[in-house]
Amino acid sequence: MSSDLLNKFAALSISAPSLTQEQKGLQAQWDSVSKTGNIQASFEELNLHLRDHSFVLGTSQPTVSDISLFEHVLPVAKELTNSSKDVKGNYAKYRHVLRWSQYLNDLLQLNDLTFNLDLDLPREIIEKKKKEDGKDKKEDAQAAKKGGDAAGKKDKSADQQPKGKPDEETLKKLREEAKAKKAAKKAANAQQAQAPAQDTAGPSAGCIDFRVGFIQKAVKHPDADSLYVSTIDVGDEEGPRTVCSGLVKYFPLEALQERYVVVVCNLKPVNMRGIKSTAMVLCGSDENNVEFVEPPAGSKAGDKVFFEGFGDEVPLKQLNPKKKIWEQLQPHFTTDEQLKVLFKDEEDKTQQIRKLTNKNGDEFKVASIANACVR
Repeated sequence: MSSDLLNKFAALSISAPSLTQEQKGLQAQWDSVSKTGNIQASFEELNLHLRDHSFVLGTSQPTVSDISLFEHVLPVAKELTNSSKDVKGNYAKYRHVLRWSQYLNDLLQLNDLTFNLDLDLPREIIEKKKKEDGKDKKEDAQAAKKGGDAAGKKDKSADQQPKGKPDEETLKKLREEAKAKKAAKKAANAQQAQAPAQDTAGPSAGCIDFRVGFIQKAVKHPDADSLYVSTIDVGDEEGPRTVCSGLVKYFPLEALQERYVVVVCNLKPVNMRGIKSTAMVLCGSDENNVEFVEPPAGSKAGDKVFFEGFGDEVPLKQLNPKKKIWEQLQPHFTTDEQLKVLFKDEEDKTQQIRKLTNKNGDEFKVASIANACVR
């Protein structure tokens, strides 16, 4: 861009507006045109664009993108306004880009363009796509199809209309058809009656993806005093995950460095003050204390962790927040007097208490909190 034009624009002290995603897309589009310098190929498109926008990015005031384009438009605009042939036609055809050029010419206090403001330009006609003919044809086709279907049904009905008393074979066939329909209806009603019972069954604890994780490094969140940001290896091929945890109040930063924890890996990722957290560290807590759920000795990052009886189930890739799966299951996680992490479901007819374990049958514990809320 000409440094002279840039300096003139900068001297105006027009603040750069904040741009939407759509405006950023326009900025990339028109800046690429400016870089090529081939404004002729995009001149009509620019004129059409400026028909609906005061400036190229759709802003309420000019931007650097306008000035960059204006540098390349300027010689073309000069040629159009100084032409002795079909001046009125040129003004009419490119009225929008010339209006924009005139504004920038005056704004930058240039004397490069002289506009004839006394021309009586014809009214601009904006052509609309003709949809009526196609619509009418479509409606006619649909009407013809309906008419044909109705005629076909009528003919078919006429063909099937019994003439006189049906014979025994026909009666037998009709009875069988009626019997089959009745049986199908009965089966459908039975299936519908069973549906509510299936819906009331709660989610399985096996759908939660518990894994052993190794915290490689933890730092304070730059924008949240209560959060740590940890880099945790949970065995993913694509590498460690970023996890935000509200543990500043309960642990010094040193306690989160290079240690093994249990991680919930299939909760929906959430943005926590600008950082996307893709998992959750499992802890036990009471009213005053929070403690990590400790993996047994010999654990490795990525080891599968599960409640007894659910080891063969494949966890869901991601828990659906709308179905409240975590919210239904988590209240049943607790610890006993021996500090083992358990799953106690009062609605389970077997009344079975299941411990958190791994493929070796090891136990997962907290340090000191019995009857803890585990989450």
